[in-house]
Amino acid sequence: MKKIILLLLIAIFFVTKDSVAQMGSAKQVTLSYNSKKLADKKYEVSITANINGNFHLYAQDAGADGPIPTKISFTTNPLLLIEGKPKELGKKITKVEEVWGGKVNFYEKTVTFTQVVVAKSKAKTNLNGKIEFMVCNDEVCLPPAEVLFKIAIGG
Repeated sequence: MKKIILLLLIAIFFVTKDSVAQMGSAKQVTLSYNSKKLADKKYEVSITANINGNFHLYAQDAGADGPIPTKISFTTNPLLLIEGKPKELGKKITKVEEVWGGKVNFYEKTVTFTQVVVAKSKAKTNLNGKIEFMVCNDEVCLPPAEVLFKIAIGG
């Protein structure tokens, strides 16, 4: 009887573990988008990632080779000029993770990425792009996600 219970518990563990792994990183992160005017034709766009449970999302500079860093890319728009690179706002954690062989940088719970954008005219347009990221916890890393976004600018 003990063997049957043990086998049943092992089977449940593997089914649960496989189900979590198949959900992917996008299922563990809720993204929200915002645009605010800073000055005439100048805007700050923000992408906020709310990270579920005990998962963490790697920074744009993830540190050690291995974890996939967060990458934000923008689609070319002739009406917009992108100033610099996205900045990160949040409590960055730097930790040695033996599985990656060194120090890694990541965020838990929440992080906001901001980007300054200059409109070339007063016409309303959109900033389109994608954010790529991966989340892990102490037991598993989920498959990377790629999420498209569209943020209204100007008008």
